[in-house]
Amino acid sequence: TEVYIDIDSEGEIRIDTPIPFLNHMLETLFKHMNSSATIKTVDKKPYDDHHIVEDTAIAIGEALAKCIEDKSGIKRYSHVVVPMDDALILVAVDISGRGGSYIDLDLEKTVIGGMSTENVNHFIDTLATRSKITIHVLKIRGHNIHHIIEAVFKGLGLALHDATRIIGSGIRSTKGVI
Repeated sequence: TEVYIDIDSEGEIRIDTPIPFLNHMLETLFKHMNSSATIKTVDKKPYDDHHIVEDTAIAIGEALAKCIEDKSGIKRYSHVVVPMDDALILVAVDISGRGGSYIDLDLEKTVIGGMSTENVNHFIDTLATRSKITIHVLKIRGHNIHHIIEAVFKGLGLALHDATRIIGSGIRSTKGVI
């Protein structure tokens, strides 16, 4: 998987994975992050979508970790509630250096655009672990699975954009380190 991310400039977004729905969600994520991104994932062994989603999340998480390596002055925290028709999703992030995901989506197990819905949680968990960002995702309501998942990726993009903004000069921690 090849990844280029620039979280400080809104520009071209090019996503190329073998999974159409993952492409759509990644375009949504980076559009709402106001970021430039190029992602190319090749399916070397076409077992199923799990490895593609996982490899893509690993590469994006590691690239994000590099983008926010120097945490001086960043806002660090953010949260957003995103409505999308019937769906209402809360996403909260903490650029804590202690990656973890806490997800309550209760998605029906199905496949959308070549992607198993169970891999939404796996993507977020892998992204959180590799980027060292704590991510909370909560479905407040919703029944259309596409709307729920898309609201998650919009919310994640909005929260990450906000949390990575420079608002001062120091580290936002009483310990002085994140």
